[in-house]
Parts: sequence; structure tokens; C-alpha cells
Amino acid sequence: MTDAGASPPPDGKTITEHELEQCERANETGRQPVVFVHGLWLLPSSWDRWATLFEDNGYAALTPGWPDDPETVEEAAEHPDVFAGKSIGQVADHFETIIRGLNRKPAIIGHSTGGLLAQILAGRSLAAVSVAIDPAPFRGVLPLPISTLKSSFPVLGNPANRNRAVPLTYEQFRYAFANAVSEDEAKQLYNTYAVPTPGKPLFQAAAANLNPWTEAKVDTKNPDRGPLLLISGERDNTVPWGIVNASYKQQKDNPGVTEIEKIPGQGHALTIDSGWREVADKALAFVARFVKS
Repeated sequence: MTDAGASPPPDGKTITEHELEQCERANETGRQPVVFVHGLWLLPSSWDRWATLFEDNGYAALTPGWPDDPETVEEAAEHPDVFAGKSIGQVADHFETIIRGLNRKPAIIGHSTGGLLAQILAGRSLAAVSVAIDPAPFRGVLPLPISTLKSSFPVLGNPANRNRAVPLTYEQFRYAFANAVSEDEAKQLYNTYAVPTPGKPLFQAAAANLNPWTEAKVDTKNPDRGPLLLISGERDNTVPWGIVNASYKQQKDNPGVTEIEKIPGQGHALTIDSGWREVADKALAFVARFVKS
């Protein structure tokens, strides 16, 4: 028996030409690949500066999208419905197909729901090392802070949103992502990065502890999981420290290295705001401890 959001096995049909080119390039260069996984309300372009940093340090950066992701924020605004209906399992399978096309097991770095996906993929023995930044909770992670409920309310407040694409207003983005930056920077981040998001992953994560067959689950015991770093933004409203630390407690018994770090003064936008470089440097240093470029 599976949950209502269960997905068919990966078949490669959702892989784009650009994603195939990234895989081919990584294989041709022979460099250590690093796969970046974005979360809700963002696109792969949110990783552009990170990809450049890792490339400059000798890695082959891949920034795949979720299935049907538009290329730009402008395209997303014109065709928001393309985001609707995507489930956690469907996106995880999409990334698994991409990763299995690589000659070397990659480092995987994810933010928010992308951080949850990074842990799912690591639990499938697909990561050489992984970094989960403000990761969404999985089955077994129990804390549910009020700020998380408030951040999720634009989606979870209407059950019909499960199969819809849901945008954030600026005020909602300010609270959920950009509470730790100035008003001017928050507006700039909203205009540059914010896109609609599928509602289904939030409903799956919210119900994970009630559903034994949920797709929002992680194999934390797999001895082939590899080293894992969890990063928490001190001021994150969407995935506060309590959730990240509970995820760490679920993961720490794994035989692989498991570490956690809190970034002072940072909110949920820590991968895209003006403090991104501090977070990226910590992720880069962790990856470099275990896989060389």
C-alpha cells in the first residue's frame, strides 16, 4: 500500500536536455560532481552563485530542476500551473535518474524541501557526502513550531491546494524566507527568486508522522548513507532549529559522520541572501573533507 502521492518508478522521461548536458559534462571532465537540489518557491537558478563557487574549486556543479521547472522566474509567472501536483517521491525519483547517469557518486546539497530530498537520496545510497540546509522534516521528526505552521499556512490553510501551484505574497515571503534581512533586500529576493510551488510536498511533510507509507521518509540507518552535515539558520521561521536538531537526532546513529551547525543571524533565505557565502563556504569545506575535486 502506498500514500496518495506515490509516484511511478523513475524512467527518465522528465529529464531535460540541459540536465543531460550537465551529466555529460561532469562525466567528461572527470571532476567530482556536486548536485544541488532546490526547495519550494525557488528554481535551480537560486544555486547559480553556489555552482560558480564549487566550479571555481574544481568540482562539476549540476543544478537540475524539479520535473517541468520553468527556466526563469518570468516563465514561472506566465505558466504557474506547471508546478502543480509534484510529489516528494516524484521529485526524488527524478533526481535519482539524473544521479545514476553520473560516473561518480556525487556530493548532494539541498535547501529546505531540497534538504529533505538530499537526505532521501543519501538514504538510497546515492551520495558520496551530503549537506542538508534548513531541511524540511521527515517521518520521525516530531517538533512542529508555531512559526512553521504560520509559514506553511498559505498552502496548508486550504486543502484544495494539495494539487495546486501556490505562490507567496511578498508579506508571506518576508515572514517565511526573508525575515532576517532588510526590507530592501527582502523585496529584491522576492522579485529575483520567488515562484509558485506545488502544494503536495507540504501536505506530505505535514502528515508524514500519521502515514506509514509516506514519501516524506528517510532511511537514516543505511550504512551507505555517507557523511551528512545539517545546517540551520538561527532565525529561520520555516524550518527552525528544533526541526533541524530533531532531524540530526534521527540521523546521528548512522555509522557515517553526522554533524550539525547553526548559522547565527540567518533566516530561511540563507542560500540566496547576502549571507549566502558563509553558508556555502561551510558546505564546501564539509564536502572537501570527504571528496576531492
